[in-house]
Amino acid sequence: MTLLEVLFWACLLLVFYTYLGYGVVLYGLVSLQRLVRGRRPIPDEHAPDAEWPEVSLVVAAYNEEGWIADKIRNHLELDYPMGKLHHVIITDGSNDRTPDIARSFEGVEVHHHPERKGKIAAVHRVMPLIRTPIVVFTDANTLLNHEAIRRLVRHYRDPHVGAIAGEKRVHMSESDAAHAAGEGIYWKYESLLKHLDSELHSVVGAAGELFSIRRELYQPVPEDTVIEDFVMTLSIARDGHRVVYEPEAFAVEGPSASVPEELKRKIRIAAGGLQAIARLSGLLNPFRHGVLSFQYVSHRVLRWTITPLALLGLLVVNGLLLGPENAQLLPGSFYRLVLAAQVLFYALAFIGYLLEQRHMKVKAFFIPYYFFMMNYAVFAGFWRNLRGKQTVLWEKAERRA
Repeated sequence: MTLLEVLFWACLLLVFYTYLGYGVVLYGLVSLQRLVRGRRPIPDEHAPDAEWPEVSLVVAAYNEEGWIADKIRNHLELDYPMGKLHHVIITDGSNDRTPDIARSFEGVEVHHHPERKGKIAAVHRVMPLIRTPIVVFTDANTLLNHEAIRRLVRHYRDPHVGAIAGEKRVHMSESDAAHAAGEGIYWKYESLLKHLDSELHSVVGAAGELFSIRRELYQPVPEDTVIEDFVMTLSIARDGHRVVYEPEAFAVEGPSASVPEELKRKIRIAAGGLQAIARLSGLLNPFRHGVLSFQYVSHRVLRWTITPLALLGLLVVNGLLLGPENAQLLPGSFYRLVLAAQVLFYALAFIGYLLEQRHMKVKAFFIPYYFFMMNYAVFAGFWRNLRGKQTVLWEKAERRA
């Protein structure tokens, strides 16, 4: 094989493995594990009230006056033993009515500081004041299902479990635009991978919309950490504890209000992911972390590092392989087919972009458009990190109600 052919196959296999192949391999490993050991048991959520631990439900809210009242009402109606669920709202830096609205609710503990240093700094400030053995974190612009806390906390009956990741759900309607539908499809696929990751060994990082940790395992992360929820839970997994996925505890939020809003969020996540990879470099050692390293690299690291480059490289190398100097290559028809498929895919993504600009909703273009935007965000996030422009004080992405 020529060097171009080697590069072509390396890029093609890497792209396939990252976005589809890992899911296939993961499903196979979990199926084999079930044959050998059976399914992991799911703890019963119907234990007597006296057996449930006390829980602090923590929300860090910045200028959320349009959401905070509904959020608190949602929390006050959650199903958990009376007197064992403590509601904590942190409103550092908010200069709207968020602190006042939160204080108007009886039974809600509000912590406010006029200076805004970022979400993780606000959490660090309040965590020493929390005495419950279990802490649940959730975002201010999401609503939780009625049984969410019980379904999270039940997993702590297993002493090996150090954290639990809930499920993020994006509420979509038929009228939602391409980026919204793409976001919803992406999170459904992510949920499937997390479910399998959890059963094999451990989820590799939780999303901030809903997750929980044991209070004793809380470790402050640097205050410039961009995706603190991911780093916090992955650090717990690194230290030998399982992070379990609980799809029946979910946080629902609306889709991003527009393409620029969703792209802004994706770029920030990509920048934070690259930062996290550098800070959690020890997890890349499979001789020390075994299965967790395999999951981490396959599910996260590849997406945030070399696979977007492989996508670009695949297109360039594929084109070079069809040059006149390579006419003697036997599988030339295969290379032409792959190149045609790539060109068609990117054409569909571009059409999706044009339709989005004209507020036209054609579902066939949702996936390629969103996929392209996700990978563009990785390059943009890398460039932002390189220039030192990614701050922990990020501008919120607007979401639909």
